[in-house]
Amino acid sequence: MPYRATAEDFNFLFDHVVPLAVVRETERFSEATDDVTRAILSEAAKMCDEILAPLQRNGDLTPARLENGVVRTSPGFDKGFQAIAEGGWIGMSADPEYGGMGLPMALTSAVNEMMSGACLSLQLAPLMSQGQIEALEHHASDEIKEIYLPKLISGEWTGTMNLTEPQAGSDVGALVSKAEPDDDGSYKINGQKIYISWGDNDFAQNVCHLVLARLPGAPAGTKGISLFLVPKFIPNEDGSPGQRNGVNVVSLEHKLGLHGSPTAVMQYDNAKGWMIGAEQGGMAAMFTMMNNARLGVGGQGIGAAEGAYQHALAYAMDRKQGRSPIENGSGTIMDHADVRRMLTTMKADIFAARAIALSNAVAIDMSNATGDPDWKARAALLTPITKAFGTDTGIAVAETGVQVHGGMGFVEETGAAQFSRDVRVTAIYEGTNGIQAMDLVARKMMDGGEAASRLMDEIEADAEAARDTFPRMADAVWQASESLRETTEWLVAQNDLQDRFAGAVPYLRAFARVLGGHYHLKAAMADQGGAREKLARFYIQRLLPEHTGLLAHAQAGADGLYALSAQELAS
Repeated sequence: MPYRATAEDFNFLFDHVVPLAVVRETERFSEATDDVTRAILSEAAKMCDEILAPLQRNGDLTPARLENGVVRTSPGFDKGFQAIAEGGWIGMSADPEYGGMGLPMALTSAVNEMMSGACLSLQLAPLMSQGQIEALEHHASDEIKEIYLPKLISGEWTGTMNLTEPQAGSDVGALVSKAEPDDDGSYKINGQKIYISWGDNDFAQNVCHLVLARLPGAPAGTKGISLFLVPKFIPNEDGSPGQRNGVNVVSLEHKLGLHGSPTAVMQYDNAKGWMIGAEQGGMAAMFTMMNNARLGVGGQGIGAAEGAYQHALAYAMDRKQGRSPIENGSGTIMDHADVRRMLTTMKADIFAARAIALSNAVAIDMSNATGDPDWKARAALLTPITKAFGTDTGIAVAETGVQVHGGMGFVEETGAAQFSRDVRVTAIYEGTNGIQAMDLVARKMMDGGEAASRLMDEIEADAEAARDTFPRMADAVWQASESLRETTEWLVAQNDLQDRFAGAVPYLRAFARVLGGHYHLKAAMADQGGAREKLARFYIQRLLPEHTGLLAHAQAGADGLYALSAQELAS
């Protein structure tokens, strides 16, 4: 069974679970009607199925390579990117003034996830451009916007983000790249950046890098960092690519997966760049791009999970092994209880993660359309959950997909292992999942947990409304939300952040588990007696109970983590 993009699942979610109607009611997104939404999802799905999905194995078997200083991309990736660009998929949510569609982020997130399921290595290229587009829209001068945004939105040029250096990974403030003012108002950028996704390619006319660097005399740490736009080719006055800039790819990383996506070491030698945002305001400007990317990376995890699930399901429906343990069975391994457990868990977690991501995107849209601080807080709260749970789900589902294949999963020719290798990095880049969890229990709880409490109020109100129809499921979701509320109150009462950080990862996962139960219950209410009700029962009865142990872990504090000394851990 080849990959099939899940447009109908998104339609159901937008209609019944994470309603897009509230977004359409705003003036900003009034043109994103139901007909427009369905047409967009249908066209994007067709592109994913027919053009991108066939490139999945090409990227793995014929990786990107560096040849005489030029990055050569995997076979067919140029045509795939061209299809993405010509379809307008890069600029879906971008400003129409510069050629974008101005559509809701919720729709962009859905399309990005479908592309990730089809070919994750290639989808990473437009995702990086989307993040740069948003950063420039918010922080660049009008002159920069007029030159760069139309080209990035059209896909003629591509964008990257350059944060990491050999000595500065998660500790971005340790970077040493320098920027010196030039006489013409530009800056000379010097330094080296590593792990730069799609640092170069052979299908775009220009590659535009957003680079963090430090001005002379700037203070140490993140407060002294500024952001610069450094193109591969310096644009001429008419906007066409001109003189070659002092930026080069030194090497490409040899990676566990995502072989079709070139991850570059970039060298900047007196490269001409232009400041984006305020002096020493680099982190604030870059966070615009990073938050966009965190939502997108969560979607990458979910998309990879969908691809792995479909791959495993097709194998299970075809593979015959032993006698069928059920009457009138298919005679394939689909009949066996443990295979059913694995496949149903995969499907249930994908739905939960997808609903969380779309809820996050809707909150972003409502924040942008209304300026309501409650929507902004909701979006901020859901971003680390979306990123971490979406990518954890991708990793777990892809690993389970290998298990469903049995011995053949360990054989590369089946393609099952590629999903697992490709998705593994998503829990690491754009802020590790541990950092996402720390952000959730610290920065996102600076309001005393009010945003989280409002979300739990909604979960419990919907559970109350479902009690007459599904009393056991509704009670389970309501009780889980109350347990989450109690743990949240405990967390915000801890003055020592170490006690919060020690349980941050299990707390985030418990939060996601409860949200998953909430969205599955809403799906069951909309599809009573149907497949979605059956899936909801599976999730709420078998997966939601995990929240109990996770919340106990979250409240255990930090002392136990440091009980064993470093020497004892090593012994």
